[in-house]
Amino acid sequence: MDISLFDFNLPEELIAQYPADRRDESRLLIVDRKTQSIRHSVFKNLPSELENDSLVVLNNSKVIKSRLLGRRNGKGKCEVFLHKILDKSDFFAFLRPHSKFKAGDIVTFDDTEFRIQVIELDKENVYNKVRILSDISVFDLLERAGHIPLPPYIQREDKRDLDDERYQTIYAAKNGSVAAPTAGLHFTDSVFASLREKNIMYDFITLYVGIGTFAPVRVNDIREHRMHSEDYEISEETADIINSYKSRNNKVVCVGTTTVRTLESNFHLNNKITSGRFSTDIFIYPGFEFNVTDNLITNFHLPRSTLFMLVCAFAGRELMLYAYNEAIRERYRFFSYGDAMLIK
Repeated sequence: MDISLFDFNLPEELIAQYPADRRDESRLLIVDRKTQSIRHSVFKNLPSELENDSLVVLNNSKVIKSRLLGRRNGKGKCEVFLHKILDKSDFFAFLRPHSKFKAGDIVTFDDTEFRIQVIELDKENVYNKVRILSDISVFDLLERAGHIPLPPYIQREDKRDLDDERYQTIYAAKNGSVAAPTAGLHFTDSVFASLREKNIMYDFITLYVGIGTFAPVRVNDIREHRMHSEDYEISEETADIINSYKSRNNKVVCVGTTTVRTLESNFHLNNKITSGRFSTDIFIYPGFEFNVTDNLITNFHLPRSTLFMLVCAFAGRELMLYAYNEAIRERYRFFSYGDAMLIK
């Protein structure tokens, strides 16, 4: 299956650099798989688009300030981007500029006494092992010296008074993600209140977003792509609720591709949702059989990305290309801080 099948042309000016003034004022493209049609709405109207007695499942992982900007051996500026915590002191990170680093290099940060050291270098610049030399935990270091990890297509520095709040869902609870589950960024207290008024329940799982979600596909035949593993958790109460809804044929609405990957991967363990802590490297592309997801709320994704392949698997490639082209024509905002889509 050639990667070119998942390509489309996106004008650069449609890549959102800032969030909407209000989370729920983002636009919402409604895609109906049954009628192969699309409509335009606003996210605050989401509850009226869902069936009564549906279950909305969201990812409550919290973005950590995983981008560390420092100086290598006290000299040149560098970036250490944490993507997987190993223990209290060690983690894997991307290093920039990777070619300048050597094992043993020390990175310091302006205006702090903290120091970290590169223990092992990975020639692919993925699994570089880094250790904290200061008496501080990984989470404390990130909170005190780190920056919110805005994606590279947001071509500006992070603004702490804005991005620390807006690149985080209002229900974020569990530290550990290096990118936001962006479909959830549109939810507000008033949207949740409207869901309750329609007797639409909502609950949370946790997938700690890592590089598996956004690593580029570097092969021509997408079936040769391998996802990096990501950890997730499902409580016993949540597992019971989801299984109950599925047994009654009520709709399960997944908020974001991370929620889809969590539930679809978990279902294959025991042909039902099972509680516990697990890891998944599931790669969903056209031909995949969905067992849990009935509706999907998602943002607009990069061309040739695993995320776009997932929505093509759910809605069909031709319908998705049609919807994306219509969104481009109507000047929707794309990617993390952009608008949203509901696929029914």
